Amino acid sequence: MQALFHLIETYGLYLVFANVLVTQLGAPVPAYPTLIMVGALTSRGDYSIGAVLATAVAAALVADFVWFTAGRRYGRRVMAALCKLSLSPDTCMRQTANIYSRWGAPSLLVAKFIPGFASLASTLAGTVGTPRTSFLLFDAAGAAIWTSVALVLGTVFSTAIDDVLATIQALGTWGALLLLAALALFVAFKWWQRHALIRTLRMSRISVHELGTLRDKGASLVILDVRPTDSQAAGRIPGSLPVPDLDISRLDLDIGADTDVILYCDCPNEVTAARLARQLMRRGYRRVRPLTGGMQAWAAAGYAVEVPDDAETLPVS
Repeated sequence: MQALFHLIETYGLYLVFANVLVTQLGAPVPAYPTLIMVGALTSRGDYSIGAVLATAVAAALVADFVWFTAGRRYGRRVMAALCKLSLSPDTCMRQTANIYSRWGAPSLLVAKFIPGFASLASTLAGTVGTPRTSFLLFDAAGAAIWTSVALVLGTVFSTAIDDVLATIQALGTWGALLLLAALALFVAFKWWQRHALIRTLRMSRISVHELGTLRDKGASLVILDVRPTDSQAAGRIPGSLPVPDLDISRLDLDIGADTDVILYCDCPNEVTAARLARQLMRRGYRRVRPLTGGMQAWAAAGYAVEVPDDAETLPVS
């Protein structure tokens, strides 16, 4: 354990760079404990606050620019992949797109404080064509704010942190095992959260071919597009109705309880569509199903896509 503390004291800046880099690249390894610990060391004069701040910001910029470039080159496919790999259940594309659509590049100022938002926001910034200069400026400022908060916490609570580190050091090998166990529990908890969410959203789904067949037969259908507004503007399933960004329980659906209601989104596992489908089912609608694969699967299967020329939305009560 003594070697670990010697490593932190000697190579703290390298550790900060590596930890922040892998965290912002999407690895489930929190960077804040390292930043707070190094912040405590700065209060003892072991490191310059400016050097630590510059190191962390540089690492964040490198990682975020990777996602920005990927988003610019590969678009929403990268976001879908990130959603699938994410350990946080709240990182679906809809949440990120809603925040970024509302605030634009300035949302990067707080992106790193929102679990799972940073890499998705960087990717979306590239996807929607945010100017590179604007992205870098706001992302650097956001990284500086995020890092500064950790360093301030480390400085303010340096005495308590020293006591904790001394206790862990006194435990020797057991202290190292305790830290590893804490990290393992954190990752396991995040995985459990994700799988628990997926389990709660298990329900009957409809395939794009089944939906296409029902449409060809002229079946009575209500198709709800629950994607972000910018995604809807790029094209949607013909005849589908855009759902405003609110609790679906407030929507005024003038249909019978036995009418087929199909919801689609861009989220992996149809998370948004399934959540809203659950809400409709609790209101008594029995034939509610998410569309497997969402809009991407519909377009990939070669079905028609319409580009809306208005901003019509369903009425709300």
